[in-house]
Amino acid sequence: MAAITAQVVKELREKTGCGMMGCKKALSASDGDMEKAIEFLREKGLATAAKKAGRIASEGIVTVVIDGKAGAVLEVNAETDFVAKNAEFTDFVNNVANVIVKENPADVDALLALDYEDGKSVDAALKEKIATIGENMNIRRFVRYEGNLIGYVHGGGRIGVLVKFNVGDEAVCEKPEFVEYAKNVAMQIAAINPLYLTSADVPEEVLAKEKEILTAQAINEGKPAAIAEKMVAGRIKKYYKEFCLVDQEYVKNPDQDVKAYTAEVAKALGTSIEIAAFTRLEKGEGLEKKEENFADEVASMMK
Repeated sequence: MAAITAQVVKELREKTGCGMMGCKKALSASDGDMEKAIEFLREKGLATAAKKAGRIASEGIVTVVIDGKAGAVLEVNAETDFVAKNAEFTDFVNNVANVIVKENPADVDALLALDYEDGKSVDAALKEKIATIGENMNIRRFVRYEGNLIGYVHGGGRIGVLVKFNVGDEAVCEKPEFVEYAKNVAMQIAAINPLYLTSADVPEEVLAKEKEILTAQAINEGKPAAIAEKMVAGRIKKYYKEFCLVDQEYVKNPDQDVKAYTAEVAKALGTSIEIAAFTRLEKGEGLEKKEENFADEVASMMK
């Protein structure tokens, strides 16, 4: 059994919004397993959060670069927000994103081996920046698409979104109406953070676990099995509306979902439009930031 420390209880509370005693009880019932404790709280109806991402704490920047029919969204981390706003750092991140767009590396390791400039690899350029700027940096993750693309960066690089569209008549991609629509979709993704494109994209194991939790909730509410089954079916539809992009309420017009908004724009432009794929990266998502006591930090620097 994992040790149930105050820090672990605090972490569970931050992820679920439940009280300290409830979190401690859930951890005890789950032998200290964080994921099982979250399920325990949800089954008891005490927690409703379905997204279990860790705290967003590390610094850095997310950028989006599109060149013609190819584009990439990239996250690079640094130790402090001060460096993340440094022009030398942001120029480096944008240059790396351009390498991704041009060379289409399979993963970060392949990217590090590619040429950055004048025979210098991306890895060598990264190490050079670490030496000159004086902070550790990490090229964490990226996604590259080819096709009809739109990008959106929010909060000075806190969130980056890249969306791919399939369009019947590609000429409409240059029209202001399509560009506005595409940016609205990208902003929706940035703001609401859907986990999937459509209900068909929800993995079977995720759906099965969600049904299991919802069934336990209904039974704990005292509902008969037949009623519980109907309740679960209704709640699964709500799950799709919350976490699947095309089923979400369109933020600028809650009377229609994103699918209906897309159909409306397609009809107005006289062509077909489909949201083919999207990626949303948020800086530091799932990473823990080293917490320092400011007085201790200053004292250590003076030694």
